[in-house]
Amino acid sequence: MIPPKPEPRADKVSLWGHLRAFRRDILSAQPARLYRAWMAEFRTPFFESYLCNDPALVRRVLDERPADFPKSRRVTEGLLPLLGRSVFVTNGAEWLHQRRIIDPAFEGGRVKEAFPAIWAACEAAVARMAVGEVDVELAASHAAADVIFRTLFSIPIEDRVAQAVFHAFRAYQRSAPILNLGAFVPLPAWVPRLHRRAALRSARAIRRLIEGLTAERAAAVAAGLAPPDLATKIMTTPDPVTGVPFATAEMVDQVAIFFLAGHETSASALAWALYLLATHPEAQARVAAEAAGLRPEFGVVGSLRFTRDVFREALRLYPPVPMLVRETTMPEEFRGRMVKPGAQVVISPWHLHRHERLWDRPDDFDPDRWAGEVPQGGYLPFSRGPRVCPGAGFAMLEGTLLLAHLVRAFRFEALPGRVPVPVAHLTVRAKDGIWLRVTRR
Repeated sequence: MIPPKPEPRADKVSLWGHLRAFRRDILSAQPARLYRAWMAEFRTPFFESYLCNDPALVRRVLDERPADFPKSRRVTEGLLPLLGRSVFVTNGAEWLHQRRIIDPAFEGGRVKEAFPAIWAACEAAVARMAVGEVDVELAASHAAADVIFRTLFSIPIEDRVAQAVFHAFRAYQRSAPILNLGAFVPLPAWVPRLHRRAALRSARAIRRLIEGLTAERAAAVAAGLAPPDLATKIMTTPDPVTGVPFATAEMVDQVAIFFLAGHETSASALAWALYLLATHPEAQARVAAEAAGLRPEFGVVGSLRFTRDVFREALRLYPPVPMLVRETTMPEEFRGRMVKPGAQVVISPWHLHRHERLWDRPDDFDPDRWAGEVPQGGYLPFSRGPRVCPGAGFAMLEGTLLLAHLVRAFRFEALPGRVPVPVAHLTVRAKDGIWLRVTRR
């Protein structure tokens, strides 16, 4: 079942209480009125924050004037030790330089070239899947990490370095929630933050391992021996404006975000998709029937329409990144209210995807809704506008194929009394994992 939204509450919710509850349980933390409101305002002694659900405001911030609403450092502060100056945290000219190099690696033709590696990772995920009562969130993490390593560095997850990165990243995921409360208060750097030491240790371990992989690849590129994977493509692509490619240190930052974005978000969406199918056996049977015709050809993806729509619906109900935070750089008017420079603008896929004025039956799992009209501005699992995730097409291909492979081979059933509670870590995860009964078909 999908946990219900809370009943309307008469009391006011403070920003601090709201953020703390958000980390514990996203659904119960949200006042029901936020799923109908076009805008909500939070005030603190340090800054103003506006939750914007109005599609016109979403378009202004993400599509029409993105340069006037740069990414806020408040939420990304806790990720800097891992991501450095990656494309996820930068703004302005630095971000444009990075996107000009990265985007060509994820164009349609390049995604097609990655298909054999993704297929191999899907087969490995099937071979690795246990039966009995299984935490499919962990299985999904393993599968998504395998896809990233095979497509980025041409190595499977069983590789020694890949295994070390995977385990270090799981430690980082547990110690660095995306909502770092300390980032919302202008504290000196020496003031301790929650989980700061554990997160720093994990981030340093990950970066050391990525530095080794990147240095090896740079040497292989120089010797003309590098495989034609994503790492090689990105490392050898110069900025078409400046003619300058990424330096090795810059490449480490970008690999870190590729792993975060490509592994964390895909794993989250896949695990929730398996849970939704376990609680909706009729939909699961349709996916299994559709997947019966799987074959290792890129064109097979076009026949997986319902499976793709299941994955889309999972991204709607459980968007891996629950909120996007931008910052105003000049005075603005939001729905008749004057907003000062430096205010935080929150675009929340979590609220937009379940908004009662935008979606019919917003809390229902209904993959068939994607065969008709869907609300404009109400769906942004990969963000939108110039800052849309460059790997969105890659993620949809990966998620659809992994889901089809796993459901073709296994039956997933919900366990009584084990309803997963969504919480906000680096992505929307389950508080104690997503446990399902898995049997072979």
